[in-house]
Amino acid sequence: MSEIHVVALSGGKDSTAMSLRLMEVEPRDYLFVCTPTGDELPEMWAHWRYVGRRLGKPIQPIIVKGGLNGLVKEQRMIPNARARWCTRMLKIEPWKAFLLRLSAKHERIVSYVGLRADEPERQGGDYGVVPGVESRFPMREWGWTLSDVQQYLGKLNVTVPDRTDCARCFFQRLDEWWQLWKDHPDTYQDACDQEDWIELERGTKHTWRSDSRDTWPAALDELRSEFVRGRRPRGAGVQDLFGGGKCRVCSM
Repeated sequence: MSEIHVVALSGGKDSTAMSLRLMEVEPRDYLFVCTPTGDELPEMWAHWRYVGRRLGKPIQPIIVKGGLNGLVKEQRMIPNARARWCTRMLKIEPWKAFLLRLSAKHERIVSYVGLRADEPERQGGDYGVVPGVESRFPMREWGWTLSDVQQYLGKLNVTVPDRTDCARCFFQRLDEWWQLWKDHPDTYQDACDQEDWIELERGTKHTWRSDSRDTWPAALDELRSEFVRGRRPRGAGVQDLFGGGKCRVCSM
């Protein structure tokens, strides 16, 4: 029977630890893949390259043409909690399409997903529509919790970036917008330009931040003015000692 073993490696601490441990306890010719949105920060791409070297083979990206920014133009809107098309169009649909292409060549596909034993409420995706796909959750099989993941990565001296998701996300915290403005001003400016472009296109203001989320401005250019004046959100500039969190929207 023709089979292939595919590891979904988002680059967060869980999938990173799972992938490295799999090569130790179940060495085989895995296909390591990730689904970037094209809006990741440079340190995330550097992490994928580093992990690929540790695994002994590069991680294959599944990228939608144009990425997040291209889809913002195509949809003429910024994604939000009620219209979360970014997850579906940039991750879920491309991943399923990738598995379908594999199923045309292999009778059996084993998909490895990095969900821990201490998060039973999380689901790993339903690929029942893709013939021959079996999902495995190695960390649940090992009984690994968050503590196990952190200890393992510490033993290997592997550091995961604080931000493993998009540089701009409607779910991100105010202090993360401040950090983006401080460390990546060009990306912050690009997000401001997107808000201005959509307002011109549609005649209504669309912002990455909700205007009812807090007392800070929702529009990013107005928010930047507050930062420039020295107003600093709580938690800004504080290093996350347990960095490398998963993407807040999905886990692929």
